[in-house]
Amino acid sequence: MPKNFKEELLFTAVMAGLMVLVMAGYNIALADGFSHHFIREVLTGYPLALLVAAICDLGIIGPGVKYIFFHFIINDYMKKKQIRIALTISVMMVAGMVTLMSLFGMVVTQNFGVNALLTYLHTWIFNLFMALPLQLLIVGPIARKILGAVQKHNAPAENAEAETIED
Repeated sequence: MPKNFKEELLFTAVMAGLMVLVMAGYNIALADGFSHHFIREVLTGYPLALLVAAICDLGIIGPGVKYIFFHFIINDYMKKKQIRIALTISVMMVAGMVTLMSLFGMVVTQNFGVNALLTYLHTWIFNLFMALPLQLLIVGPIARKILGAVQKHNAPAENAEAETIED
């Protein structure tokens, strides 16, 4: 888990960056198939989608999920292993992000179909089925591994600073 704002930004950049890239490709492939301009379509929409995802993650979903989790859900069983906390928060984050990013995708592509609510529910469920395993099995472990490496690398520097302050 990130311990400060700098680590939170790194973790979000890795997590959102990978999730948005794969999910953009997934949604474009669902809508248009793998055409000759598939990669161009993914890369063209990527910057805006990444910006929206980062804002949603850092400003809306992330704080909301952490508040709900740490005020209403966490218990002694979860506290025994950090991974339980990470996985629970990840599942909640995916649900929230899929909710907002599915709407974003529909607005950007102007894909409302005959019935906007049914189109949204269809989009949401298809995105959830892809995003949840992607997050839990691939992107989450990669992001946690990178964050752990950064934290391990920064730990000796932080310990040296603490010793200097104590002297």
